[in-house]
Amino acid sequence: MSLMANLLCFSVLFLTISFSYCSMADKRAAGGSTRFYDFKVQTMKVNKLCNTKEIVTINKMFPGPIVYAQEDDRIIVKVTNETPYNATIHWQGVRQKLSCWFDGPSYITQCPIQAGASFTYEFTLVQQKGTFFWHAHVSWLRATVYGAIVVYPKTEVPYPFEHPYEEHIVILGEYWLRDVVQLEREVLASGGAAPPADAFTINSHPGPNYNYSRNDVYKIDVVPGKTYLLRLINAGLNMENFFAIAYHKLTIVEADAEYTKPFTTDRVMLGPGQTMNVLVTANQPIGKYSIAMGPYMSAQNISFQNISAIAYFQYLGAVPNSISLPAKLPSFNDNLAAKTVMDGLRSLNPVNVPKEIDTELFVTVGLNVNKCRSKTPRNNCRGMNNGTFAASMNNISFVMPTIGGQFTVDFPSAPLRFYDFVNGAPNNAPNNTQAINGTRTKVLKFGSKVQLIFQDTSTVTTENHPIHLHGYSFYVVGYGTGNYNPQTANFNLIDPPYMNTIGVPVGGWAAIRFVADNPGVWFMHCHLEIHQSWGLGAVLIVENGEGELETLPHPPVDLLRC
Repeated sequence: MSLMANLLCFSVLFLTISFSYCSMADKRAAGGSTRFYDFKVQTMKVNKLCNTKEIVTINKMFPGPIVYAQEDDRIIVKVTNETPYNATIHWQGVRQKLSCWFDGPSYITQCPIQAGASFTYEFTLVQQKGTFFWHAHVSWLRATVYGAIVVYPKTEVPYPFEHPYEEHIVILGEYWLRDVVQLEREVLASGGAAPPADAFTINSHPGPNYNYSRNDVYKIDVVPGKTYLLRLINAGLNMENFFAIAYHKLTIVEADAEYTKPFTTDRVMLGPGQTMNVLVTANQPIGKYSIAMGPYMSAQNISFQNISAIAYFQYLGAVPNSISLPAKLPSFNDNLAAKTVMDGLRSLNPVNVPKEIDTELFVTVGLNVNKCRSKTPRNNCRGMNNGTFAASMNNISFVMPTIGGQFTVDFPSAPLRFYDFVNGAPNNAPNNTQAINGTRTKVLKFGSKVQLIFQDTSTVTTENHPIHLHGYSFYVVGYGTGNYNPQTANFNLIDPPYMNTIGVPVGGWAAIRFVADNPGVWFMHCHLEIHQSWGLGAVLIVENGEGELETLPHPPVDLLRC
């Protein structure tokens, strides 16, 4: 089937890829319930850090409303935009089987929902359960536009671990006093780095470490001896984070909405876009214990927020207003602490990892410095060496489609040249640190067994990059430090974790495998928002297969125009 026969491009990259269209009547939803939600994009005033400002929210809630469902349920969400900002909603981790039109990334699969307009998202949670979340996917609005998705197993199907006494959603975030849409524009116009957030937050509360925030703190009340399930979500914009509870162990039982073998640790690390379920037992003396969220910053010479957000894990019977026992977090640059968490992740049972690979991709990820082209360099060229910062995959800095939706299908399967990516990158003039701009995509045949190697590079700085692939989960079969070497790389093909966002290690590599069995257009990008704004992304186009269950349905009749 010829791929490019018909492109739907109002001003977006969504495609019709020569699809012989099937009905939107969805047989895959049989057996599940249909759940309806009404989202209104609205502004509301909040007072934090002794400052009152308007933020963008859903239904004037911060964090936003929780979407509850069961495995195989169909979800229908009408989103009405009552703000002056463009908006879309992405359903992080939902694989959108045959429903890429409702995936949500602006200018990739849909035009934004403009002021006064509405759009209805419809998708089925096909064989998916666990902790997900939704967030805005346009500009930096997801700084405040986010909320949890909790998908329970089917009725009478138990968790594969001790049933908790209670469950709590814990969303890690970053808060800015500035208007984040305006902030993104100013950062991009400056050519320089993004400023750090004014505070970290736990369920929107910064906690007592911040000025004027002693009472702006989240609390979990616990019963001695009981076990609690915490559904951790990192909805932050530009920072990865460590998380710990003072004097309490955390047992990881799920990562990115897939069960794992239980792994007990003192702390966990989540990058933006990642979710994790942990069990914690209230087995310490009665008291008030700090829940702490602090920075993991693996890059060099980057300013960041270094004050921890604090919440309370408070036992029934604790003395009111008592001082909380402090939680110990790793140092901000403790790469080993981050690696130790990843080392502990294994799928609950042996899994069917693709063994015979027919499509291999090698993708470098990292930052660039472009030459200054501005007539006012003091204002617009504040990056390294008086240039402008950019970011890229295989040295291609992704540019969102403009009016007309033009794009190409020549994203390279490997870098144009190989060198010592970790230790020998061209960091200084006269070496070329320039990225190539382009709206390039990679086409995959339906059913391809794909191995994708992500390689961190040291142009500007090495850094841990949380890379998210829309439309898929993938097996993380290996990772390591230094340059990837197929002769020495150690792969786990028995029980690797099944994830949708992988932290490519600082100065290292990660290998993922998946079967390209979900036709559509799928964004692949760094979940550090500034890196995405700078172009650290690409798009995979998966062709149709054979028959209705391997063919992307016709786009909805109300698909938005730009």
